Amino acid sequence: MKYTRSGGQSAVGPDDWFTGTVYIDGVRNPDEQSAVGCAHVRFSPGARTAWHTHPKGQTLYVTDGIGYVARRGGEVQEIRPGDVVYIEPHEEHWHGATADRFMAHVAIQEADGAGEVVTWGEHVTDSDYGRPAPTTH
Repeated sequence: MKYTRSGGQSAVGPDDWFTGTVYIDGVRNPDEQSAVGCAHVRFSPGARTAWHTHPKGQTLYVTDGIGYVARRGGEVQEIRPGDVVYIEPHEEHWHGATADRFMAHVAIQEADGAGEVVTWGEHVTDSDYGRPAPTTH
């Protein structure tokens, strides 16, 4: 058993990965014992990820607020607390908060043989999102 005492700091999501203000609390990083990585991610209203993929897929568990998730070429789907979204390996997608509500989720993904968990792409456009981009960050 490995116990990690709480005490880490929330990190602001990098501008290359997100539009708007996002806070990330790491839960665990892949290591020699497990390839699983996990984080609790909080999105301010209008904030969202850039387009991205995961080599082994990703599971999102919504913990608070109302958000959106979409895959490339698909419809934007509303997500709410308790919803679980599984994104297939290499499926290009984005997720984030609605324009007027915060949203938080737990993101779980597995590293590939090279230790990679995500490949980031371009930012989601306002037309893909369906709302104006937030002005703060």
